[in-house]
This record gives sequence, C-alpha cells and structure tokens, in this order.
Amino acid sequence: MAIRIRGKLKTGPSRDASVASSIGQSILAVNGGSSSIRFALFDTETAARRLHGKIQRIGSPGTELCVQRPDAPSVATVQLPCRDFGAVIEYFIEWLSGEGLLESITAIGHRVVHGLRHTAPERITPELLAALRASIAFDSEHLPAEIQLIEALRQRCPQLPQVACFDTAFHRSMPRVATLLAIPRRYQALGVQRYGFHGLSYSYLMQQLTPLRDPPCGRRVILAHLGNGASMAAVCDGACLDTSMGFTPAAGLPMSTRSGDLDPGVLGFLASTEQMTASQFNRMVTHESGLLGLSETSSDVRDLLAIEASDSRAAEAVNLFCYEARKRIGSFAAVLGGLDTVVFSAGIGENSPQIRARICSGLEFLGIELDAQRNADNAPLISSAASRVAVRVIPTDEEVMIAQIVRAML
Repeated sequence: MAIRIRGKLKTGPSRDASVASSIGQSILAVNGGSSSIRFALFDTETAARRLHGKIQRIGSPGTELCVQRPDAPSVATVQLPCRDFGAVIEYFIEWLSGEGLLESITAIGHRVVHGLRHTAPERITPELLAALRASIAFDSEHLPAEIQLIEALRQRCPQLPQVACFDTAFHRSMPRVATLLAIPRRYQALGVQRYGFHGLSYSYLMQQLTPLRDPPCGRRVILAHLGNGASMAAVCDGACLDTSMGFTPAAGLPMSTRSGDLDPGVLGFLASTEQMTASQFNRMVTHESGLLGLSETSSDVRDLLAIEASDSRAAEAVNLFCYEARKRIGSFAAVLGGLDTVVFSAGIGENSPQIRARICSGLEFLGIELDAQRNADNAPLISSAASRVAVRVIPTDEEVMIAQIVRAML
C-alpha cells in the first residue's frame, strides 16, 4: 500500500523511532464526527500537548490524515487509501501503532455529542454502549461514528480505560423552563426536551475567560460557537441559563448544512405534497439545508462571501446567518438581564471579521461597539475602547477539555 506524504513515498504506517522514544505516557483525546476525526495526545502527568491532528473528508475523495507536532515546522499530511469510515478507523489505529504512539496511551477520552440522560463524564462500559446505541435516533449524525470509534479502540486495546465526555454536560445548569418543549408532557418521560450541545467548547471558553480582567469579563456572557455547526449559550456567573440548540444539534441557528429552527408545519406540508418520510426530512434538515440549501452553491461561508456580490442566493444565505445570530444575542441579553461579554469562537467565529461585524452591527443599544482594525486583525479583544461590552475572539479547544476530564477521572 503506497501512501504519499508531502511528496515523499512511504509504504504503509510504520514506526518512527524518534517519536516512539520521545513519547511518554499519554492520554488520547478523540473528537469523532461523521466526516472527520480530530485527535490529540496529552502527557498524562503534565497535560502538555504532544501532538494533534485530524482525518478529514472521510467518505469523499481526498481523505487525508494531517498531523502537527510541537517541534515540527509544518503539518505532515498523508493521503489515505480508503474512504469508508470503518476502514479509516482501522487505518488510524494502525497509524498510532506504527508511530509508536498506541503503546504510550494510558486512557482514551471521547467527545460524545448526545447521551440523552447521560451527561456527566462516564467510564465507558458495555452498559453505557448499549444505552448510546439505543439513543442513536436522537443524534443519527454523530453517535454512529462515535460508537464505531469506541468499539474499534476497545477491540484493539481492551485494557485501556475509555471515558465518554458528553457535549450536553455544560447545559445541565439551565433552569427547567429553558429545557421544556411545549408538546404533550408524556414525551418528557422518553427524554424529549432541550439539551444543548457544544458543551466541551463552552467549558473551554469559560476557562479561558476566567483570568481576563481588562476589561472585566463580567458576570453576563454570551458564547458564540460559530463553525460548521453553530450555536450560542447564555452564561451568568459561570452557569448556563439558555442555549440555541435544543433536542438535537439541528436546532437553533442556521448552519452549514443544518436548517436550525423550523416551523413544525413544514414537515406536515412536505409529507402531504411530496410524500416525504421522516428519514428523508431528517436528511434534508441535517445535510441539505442551512447555508448550502439557501445558496445552492456551498456550505462554506468563505465561498459565499467571495461570490455574494454577484450571487443573490449566496448573499441571502450569509445575511440570514448573521440576522439569526444577531437576534439570538438580543434574546439572550434579555435572559441574562444585560450583557458584559460576547465571545466568538470556532471556524467562522475565530476567522471571519466580516461575519462578526455583520452580527454586531445594530447592537450598539446593548453597548456593543467593535474596533474595525482589531476585528480585521482577529485580535483577542475586538471591541472598541468606548464599548460597554467586551467582545472577544477565543480559539476553542475541545480536545484539551477531554484530556482534563480524563485526567480528573483517573
């Protein structure tokens, strides 16, 4: 099996002697999705990051493994000979072994998006796996891939403890009223309620906010995780009071391919006029909607910004994304009784000055004023000196939170 690595030909995954000799005991943090696997190795004792990487475009042409080591000047990229998710997992495990990394791992932590009533971090057991399998209907986009990763690593390394780190845990502090759905009460017994997601990201952002005192980060914070999946959370004194996602990660803001909130009558209309089934509807709102559905061009904000001047569909998709985000900030300011800090994070939030500026435009009445140059530079603090609200850009790091949780449990 021939694999090309940045122009050099390498036959199969093989052990790198220098890596094997330098890696001590490590925690492997795994963040698996339907089309990607992010991972990082952390020193068990010091929590220092040893390396991190991702496998992207799983299931599509050009599936590749990218690895960044702290002492390396550039990212190493391997073109994978397989696209199937199961084959990619097998390759990933063999790569870890071939690089001398698998033997160093003492525990594995997984981001698990939805655990239904399982929210606190939990050692993975056969009973928990059975519960996760039974919950697949609640999150068919993420859970199958996460379960497949867990099972493959359990089969290869049965002695290693694995920990599930649930994305819903951060939102457990929401008041009951924020978790309710206005449908017949009997469905609450089945677990039908608002949960919230991106919790690992929000936990990290709050951790990063804690030492910031210039200007004061304040008590009332809105966190905006804007990426391929997008959501916001309203936090007061460190406790989450509300969040935009709900029963599933498809709710809330429009996203790259997810619709966000929809009138439930849409399902009835499409079922009647197009005989659309529940599974077809779920696929539409999860994979064919959002920026992609509106623009009919791309799910990537960068692509849409590049063509919006000449393509009204792209312009409308971007405008709706910013409009809905701006509305959510206003509603969360009402929940919080005011506003002290707004944090932008994730791929769009960290890297798109245009989107941040459009979202904040018109929010001066809340005390939000951006400094145009700081915003253009993606500075850590992008609000102006006159702004009553601190507006920050903080890169998120879910893998760090996974490693911290696993270390605490060990």
